Amino acid sequence: MFGAGQARAHTTAALADLSARCPLLITTQRGLAAARTITQDLALAALIDDAVMHVPRDHADKARSLAAESNADSIISVGGGSTVGLAKTVALTTGLPIVAVPTTYAGSEATAVWGITDKRTKNTGTDLRVLPKAVVYDPELVATLPRELATASALNALAHCIDSPWAPRADPINRAHALEGARLLRDGLDLLHDNETHAEEQLLAGCYLAALSFSSAGSGIHHKICHVLGGTFSLPHAQTHAVVLPHVLALNESAGAPAVARLAEVFQTDTASAGLADLYSRIEAPRHLSDLGFSHNDIPEACQRILSAAPPNNLAELTEDNLAELLHNAL
Repeated sequence: MFGAGQARAHTTAALADLSARCPLLITTQRGLAAARTITQDLALAALIDDAVMHVPRDHADKARSLAAESNADSIISVGGGSTVGLAKTVALTTGLPIVAVPTTYAGSEATAVWGITDKRTKNTGTDLRVLPKAVVYDPELVATLPRELATASALNALAHCIDSPWAPRADPINRAHALEGARLLRDGLDLLHDNETHAEEQLLAGCYLAALSFSSAGSGIHHKICHVLGGTFSLPHAQTHAVVLPHVLALNESAGAPAVARLAEVFQTDTASAGLADLYSRIEAPRHLSDLGFSHNDIPEACQRILSAAPPNNLAELTEDNLAELLHNAL
């Protein structure tokens, strides 16, 4: 459901369509005011306002217990990837339907992928029980994002598009979603940087197509790298994706595959890397893992964890040496 200023009405309608009367609301302190406004017509079973990134195991267990104790019959997630991620962990064990109201461009609301971090390891899986039954997109909710966070979040969505064409289950349909999503995100990021109207609409449309492509194609090497950096070293999700993306693209571009050549068409440049570099320069994208808390001493452990999680069919052969070089360059 898509409409500016329609989040409250659309959320209420989505709950009615599900015949749900007692939703569990999941949000963050930052999103609490908007969440209360959006759900003011509803009788909440309970409220969680401390969702955090990468869904730590103890947060998931606490949320599941609250859902059971409150007799919630559904879940409303208002926020970014952290909130819908926590909602998904509840749905995974309870089967409760999710109505997702995104306030960033994370895209998790359109996928059946869940993740929980336990003992410095982020474990992920796919299950249709966690796929939200309704998604409420409202450009006004993302218009209040600080510029730096909006940029990083949209680049996270772009990473879904760029990672999908070489992901384990890539096919012509999810490649088409990925390429069109990348075009929308490229244009939306330029509009955002220039303070133009309709940037949020472009970016939300792009992030939805990006999520569709990612959900269908699966996690490529870019996402495996970022899951390790986030889950093991507690790096911020969107910014990490933004920093790592050009380096993964350069690695796989060296394999010379048609999938990467088609990405160059999106940027209208000779190579996809050149086009992405131009975009990063225009929008002042984040560039360094060192700014996010990663250090040179972390590289050996990160390489070992990435190699153990890497998909077997990546375009470029993955070794400890080239992964170490990639992380060093991103540092």
